[in-house]
Amino acid sequence: MPLYKTITVNPTTKVLIWKIEESFAELSEGISLTKHCRTRVDGMKSDLHRRGFMSVRHLLAEEGYTDHDLFYDTFGKPHLADNKHISITHSFIFSAIIISDTEVGIDIEKQRSKILKIAHKFTPIEEYRTLANEDAIMRKLTMVWGAKESLYKSFATPGVSFLQHIYVDNFSLEKLRSTADVSFGNKREQYNVWFLEFEGFTCAYALISEEKRK
Repeated sequence: MPLYKTITVNPTTKVLIWKIEESFAELSEGISLTKHCRTRVDGMKSDLHRRGFMSVRHLLAEEGYTDHDLFYDTFGKPHLADNKHISITHSFIFSAIIISDTEVGIDIEKQRSKILKIAHKFTPIEEYRTLANEDAIMRKLTMVWGAKESLYKSFATPGVSFLQHIYVDNFSLEKLRSTADVSFGNKREQYNVWFLEFEGFTCAYALISEEKRK
């Protein structure tokens, strides 16, 4: 079972990453789905999406949960029956979850040059002109996109704009962590964000900043 990496962020927060190498049939073994999730996975046309969906159930199992412990609210945000916070992501051959006692978000993105073409839609692109080369710009843009995706999942409020309402503080490619702020309407939250790069992918995970909220 290819549990790719486990990261203990703090005593009550853990990230688990799965490398999807098995077939859908292999991933289905030993997994019991709710009726709702069975309908969801049966309706997926992409085999990779179906395998990603099932790999997440194996990640849940690593932490002692089943599909029956997981439910989604009207925004599509996942929750656990024991009131712990969870966020889920999968991209191509990797999937990941983050589970914590406090609010969290996670995202995995494949590093691709096409992000340079859409960057203006989610961040002020002029801020990246000082980077050494196009590869460095692509890496950092992928991190920022992943951070904003994880923050969007955590904040879970309709109408939030990546460009207008989510701000990721500047960071170095060597440090691989940052802070971020999401502000929309009367709601504002601040987060700590970490980045991890592996096999041409970038994972970003965010944890709400309890210190700054006090």
